[in-house]
Amino acid sequence: MLIIEGLTRHFSGRVAVDDVCMEVPRGAFVGVIGRSGAGKSTLLRMVNRLAEPSAGRILWNGTDVTEMRGKALRDWRSRCAMVFQGFNLSGRLDVLTNVLVGRLNKVPAHRSLLRLWSDADRAIALSALEHFDIAELAAQRAEHLSGGQQQRVAIARALVQEPEIILADEPIASLDPRNTRVVMDALARINRDYGITILCNLHSLDIARTYCDRLVGLSAGRLVFDGTPDALDAEAARRLYGLEAAEVMETAPLALMGPAPSPFLAHT
Repeated sequence: MLIIEGLTRHFSGRVAVDDVCMEVPRGAFVGVIGRSGAGKSTLLRMVNRLAEPSAGRILWNGTDVTEMRGKALRDWRSRCAMVFQGFNLSGRLDVLTNVLVGRLNKVPAHRSLLRLWSDADRAIALSALEHFDIAELAAQRAEHLSGGQQQRVAIARALVQEPEIILADEPIASLDPRNTRVVMDALARINRDYGITILCNLHSLDIARTYCDRLVGLSAGRLVFDGTPDALDAEAARRLYGLEAAEVMETAPLALMGPAPSPFLAHT
């Protein structure tokens, strides 16, 4: 279980996240919603320790993440994978190598530096690409892929880390509606097939209501909503979105595609 206690972050005198407290059980799919600048990205980055909290604690299965240093912190970042809005791939490298980067914490340093990937690691990476229907792109350079394809590669890279939790920071912000659905289906499939906990920052309320089993809403860094998608009424939306509330509440939710599961990690 992920427990966040009084998490706070200050930037140059401004409070980005303000005394947030929440508990997330293992296997949940939680959407973090709110306007741009509400503190959603900062919250996720603190959970992964890419940003340091100014106050508060983060606990994972009873272990204090905020106290981790050195190897313990590197291990945590492997178990707590990040998926970024900008994909964070190396465009000049091929797709398979980008995915194999997710195995860095699983292999000796000298092998990773020389890209001496084992057959088992390659099989795991290819299996992840097959899981998202992009195995045929393995030899292509990442920079030649569409946005939706690049984001699926990024999710495959996160999956081969064998994480316990995935933090997705606005993973669909730059995608068209079709690729939005493909990427969100990929995250839903990971959550459903492997029971991996997912926290996903989303600006779109209709996407959040469609895919997430729980929503937490931030406004000016404070937690102002925590409940099921059905519980998010017009009043709660106004607290989150202000004048934009009517617009976000009117949008009809997408239908899940529900792709068939795939046997990933059969090689481990």
